[in-house]
Amino acid sequence: MDHCKHNLLEIKSLLSNLNTVDYSKSLSLLSASTIGQHVRHILEFYTCLIASKNTGIVNYDNRKRNIEIETNIKFAQEQIDWIIENLMLDNTNIQFNLEGNYTTESDEIIAIPTTYQRELAYCLEHSIHHQALIKVGLKELELENVINENFGVAPATIRHKKQCAQ
Repeated sequence: MDHCKHNLLEIKSLLSNLNTVDYSKSLSLLSASTIGQHVRHILEFYTCLIASKNTGIVNYDNRKRNIEIETNIKFAQEQIDWIIENLMLDNTNIQFNLEGNYTTESDEIIAIPTTYQRELAYCLEHSIHHQALIKVGLKELELENVINENFGVAPATIRHKKQCAQ
């Protein structure tokens, strides 16, 4: 959970260095999406997981899509604080079913047994993937200086680069 917290604080720090115009600007390199939309997407996976503790079923397809997260930096930062606060609760032994529809042609829902810890790992990997996309958007905005070189890079890749440098 500390890794998720660190990752979310990294995003929160980035948001402190952006203005609303850059956060909400449609970017061609992101297929017309915005940095705010990618932040919303990251945060909503975490909030969906946290909300699922009550039902025992997590379904990321059914997450709420709160437009305020993608347009209001302060609100997004408040959501990060809320997520971190909830991540710090003891949830290590919760069992879930992950439900999802992995096709575009049918309404078939598949259920896969999982755990809270496994889904946190997924949320972290998902976050890193979208941070890499955010980095591309920041380059388009000529704002890559507001993040460090490892923003959006998987820990395994960072470790591998360190080993290669030795």
